[in-house]
Amino acid sequence: MGAASDKYLKELLRRYSANFDITENYALGSRIYPAYAQFFSLGEKYVLKKEAIIWSIRAYEHVLFIKTDYIDEKLLSELKMTMEQVMEPMLVRKGNKYPEKDHMCSYLTFVVISDATPAPQVQKLIKGFSFDKGYLFNFRGHTEGRLGCVFLDSRNCVTNKAAKELKSLLTNNLKSLDGDKEEKVS
Repeated sequence: MGAASDKYLKELLRRYSANFDITENYALGSRIYPAYAQFFSLGEKYVLKKEAIIWSIRAYEHVLFIKTDYIDEKLLSELKMTMEQVMEPMLVRKGNKYPEKDHMCSYLTFVVISDATPAPQVQKLIKGFSFDKGYLFNFRGHTEGRLGCVFLDSRNCVTNKAAKELKSLLTNNLKSLDGDKEEKVS
């Protein structure tokens, strides 16, 4: 983990800061992450005045950033365990049995910045990474896990299916690192 990963993370956080609240050196569970980003959206439908709410929905995204020398099966299993045993109970349910009323969805995202490109079998595990949990038959919403991995040595990135829209952001950030003209992402 060197200057390239620091530069990549700094630029990525700058891009995230337009829509997310950023906390650097974020402690969750027994680990300190280089950064954490949180997004919250509230949608409501009401009649005549705001006190007469017909329905309300809440959507969240929680992003943890990790810098590492390499990605292996052990790291991926740690990420899955963290998502299941730490992120989901603490960030989504906030220690309760179910998420808050009007919770629609929460995305739990890991962005892993690696100095080295992992073996093809590890890349396949990244693409197959999944986490999905519903609450009260999805009446209280659901949580979905997303994983985006960036490989600085090969200037490539791989995501799981749930994070496919994240790939363009990660790729454009790599291009800006190289000084290339970045593609417009809408």
